[in-house]
Amino acid sequence: MARRGVGTWVREGVWEIPLRRYLALLVTTALLVGLVFAVRTLAHDDRSCAPGVVRPEGSDECVGVASNAYDFGRPQLKDAVKAIDRENRRLRSGSYVTVAVMLPYTSTAPSSLADIQHQLQGAYLAQYQANHAANAMVPAIRLVLANPGATGAHWQRTVDQLTRMTTSADRLRAVAGIGQSTDSNKKAVKELTRRGIPVVGSSITADDLANGQHGKDPFPGLARVSPTNTDEARALASFAKVSAGRAMLVYDKPGDPYTQTLKNAFTVLLKGSHLEPRPFYPPADRSKEGSTAGTFWEITQILCSTPRTTDTILFAGRHTQLRQFINALGARGCDDRKFTLLTGDEGSYLTGDGKLDRKALGHNLSVRYTSLAHPEAWTATPATTGGSAKDARDLLGLVAEAKGEPVGPIGSAGLDDGQLIIGYDAVRLAARGILMASRGGKVPPALTRVGHEWGQVQGGLRLGGASGWICLDAHGNPYDKAVPIVELVPEGGSRFVKIAWPEGKPPGKECLPPS
Repeated sequence: MARRGVGTWVREGVWEIPLRRYLALLVTTALLVGLVFAVRTLAHDDRSCAPGVVRPEGSDECVGVASNAYDFGRPQLKDAVKAIDRENRRLRSGSYVTVAVMLPYTSTAPSSLADIQHQLQGAYLAQYQANHAANAMVPAIRLVLANPGATGAHWQRTVDQLTRMTTSADRLRAVAGIGQSTDSNKKAVKELTRRGIPVVGSSITADDLANGQHGKDPFPGLARVSPTNTDEARALASFAKVSAGRAMLVYDKPGDPYTQTLKNAFTVLLKGSHLEPRPFYPPADRSKEGSTAGTFWEITQILCSTPRTTDTILFAGRHTQLRQFINALGARGCDDRKFTLLTGDEGSYLTGDGKLDRKALGHNLSVRYTSLAHPEAWTATPATTGGSAKDARDLLGLVAEAKGEPVGPIGSAGLDDGQLIIGYDAVRLAARGILMASRGGKVPPALTRVGHEWGQVQGGLRLGGASGWICLDAHGNPYDKAVPIVELVPEGGSRFVKIAWPEGKPPGKECLPPS
């Protein structure tokens, strides 16, 4: 065997052997690091639900902005979501702007989910109409679903995501919907408008979630298709001729933005009443039953002790507590006395509430509420101003078409609760603002310019809504908006009674808000 030279031995001893050891060490280290990362990845809980939608740490709710056919695990939304996705996919890149429909899609309350389903159906029908009309909109409307959570707890995350979409290829130009007048939704609207994002509220009615109160605009760029609680109360009073000496107020304490402002409006109507208002104390999540049923039984006993001239109850509360109170009134003991209960638009939730004791409505008890819209409001008694049968029929025609392809299907479309109608009008108003802001300028329009258009939607530029004329004042509030009065009926559902007006009469044909 040939002897190795000294140089060879030195090279192997000094370099090759240590090098092999270093390489082996590096390989071992890399394997260990890879193993650690693999274990961490396998152990880590995947928080994603769909593109743009995640489950935040500490929560099982899927929140965020869905831009595909994701229904947030709610089967009743499936058809409407698929219809929206189908319409979105039809649009060419760069030909559209985006409108986000922000609602609590992960709600578990059946009555709330029914409202969400109907609002989403209306939003889609407005999108379809805007994109397929003979004079189709330019730019086209793309819809996405924004979910801040069942109680709105994740509003900040959702608002941040929507903000990023204003400068991306999404070209977000408005947020519609919002849902109920809650503290979380109030914070979300405050932040959206602070960032210059226009908002169109569909069912928000609280006075403190509106501009123009005391001459201030805390939500610049906010428009609404529904009247404020004060306007609803004024319309209700003009219809029912409420007498302070014959009515008792029952109210939510401490209240939320909706119940507080409704209570304040009712308090003004009852100025001088000799009957002490009766509070009840619901849980923070007012969709829960809590212990208020017992309180309502006690209030009914007090009501039975009032002078027999007392025949009216004004109720400032949410729908779960309203249902409990109606059920208690059905067993009040003094059913020989006739009472009329008057309340706000939360009454519409009870049209399909299986927990409502319908027999209570046959015990000398009438329950009437201000609805945000009703399908018979313009077809039963055609009006000359304030709304039109044609605008209502246009929507009814779309609903009929949407039972099958190519418009639908969109699922079972409920109209009596008014939610489909205002969902439709809210997205139509958003589309109108975008269209007006696009005229004579670049497409898409600047974000803030859309919000500046709300005050122009009046007179000849008013929106002929299916819920009635929408003539916005300089603060984005509808002027003298039609308020349908609706009554719950023992056999189920509701019946349209009459249109009432905040000003006591419909607006003039010009529909110009006074200065």
